[in-house]
Amino acid sequence: MSQSVVLMTPRERFRRWMHYQSVDRIPHLEFGYWGECFPKWHEQGLPKHLHDNDSVERYFGCEHFHCLPNRMDPYPPFSYEILEERPRTRIVRYEDGVIAEVNTDGGSSIPHYIEFPIKDRRTWQAFKERLDPRDPSRFDYDLNRVKADARASQEAVAIYIGSLFGVLRNWTGFEQICYLIYDDRDLVEEMVEHLCNLIISVIEPLLKEVEIDVACGWEDICFNHGPMISPQVFRSILDPRYRRIANLLRRHGVTVIYTDCDGNICPVVPIWMKAGYNCMFPVEVHAGTDPVALRREYGKDLLLIGGYNKHKLESKSETLAEWKRLEPVVAEGGFIPHVDHRVPANVDYENYLYYMKCKKEIFGIETIDVPGLERAGK
Repeated sequence: MSQSVVLMTPRERFRRWMHYQSVDRIPHLEFGYWGECFPKWHEQGLPKHLHDNDSVERYFGCEHFHCLPNRMDPYPPFSYEILEERPRTRIVRYEDGVIAEVNTDGGSSIPHYIEFPIKDRRTWQAFKERLDPRDPSRFDYDLNRVKADARASQEAVAIYIGSLFGVLRNWTGFEQICYLIYDDRDLVEEMVEHLCNLIISVIEPLLKEVEIDVACGWEDICFNHGPMISPQVFRSILDPRYRRIANLLRRHGVTVIYTDCDGNICPVVPIWMKAGYNCMFPVEVHAGTDPVALRREYGKDLLLIGGYNKHKLESKSETLAEWKRLEPVVAEGGFIPHVDHRVPANVDYENYLYYMKCKKEIFGIETIDVPGLERAGK
């Protein structure tokens, strides 16, 4: 990193850092917090008017992306509906048509899924009507205003590039999508192809008019032991479509392309990279995706966002050790470190202050300046 005293905008900083160029300091991003953190932290010193991810991140001086508008969700959406009230749970239908049982005690536990809108070819044909790439509502924005706001933005300009398989898992259920790969491979191919065409249809008008710094996808199709589908199936079904999306982005100058995937992504990292997705996020360490090992294997061809083991926040000695472990790799550039998922509810506010104090001191992030920071860890 350069010792230059000339301060950059977050956009300039992101662009240069992710292309291994000199910067005033590294970008300061974070991934947010589980909702259970806030009431606990309010009792431990966090100001009570801060009660969501955005407000707490801004309190700690975090940077954000300037996100362009787009709509890839089913449209028109299903009506959100409470179907049944139970003593400690309720049955709801979400806007994507999934029916689930959710807790009503305020916790963030995963819902118990009951029914999915896509079960077979017949239900796919009905659902596909809500995924029309030509639907005018997908482009219901003032393009001139979007262009002007992006030009004026001091934050990195980001475009969402959707999901090819993670959303299908959500709409069919985990077991059913896995069975369909073997029972009706052509249907899976059709669904993935349709999603690819939808994504391209939605992003292309913006790519033609707006200078974009980063493309952000989402999949979440990996567990602690690897992906939910084999690398062979991954290459066969997903790789050709990823390539089409990445090639379109690169033709329009977008050279930082990531997809958000938790779990152990190591078996599919080389597939994503060859397809043109050159950045991994959030690099979940406890699941087996270690940024140090990834950089050692792929060098500077691979960009990284995340990669700080959230479980190390439970101990101050481990908090500092984890920063020290990552520091040499961060210093190489192309790596924006932050907690590798939302901060868990068992982390005390004092420990999180110490995490931020270490981050500020090691990387010179002057915007981390909140009450109690300097006392943290003493």
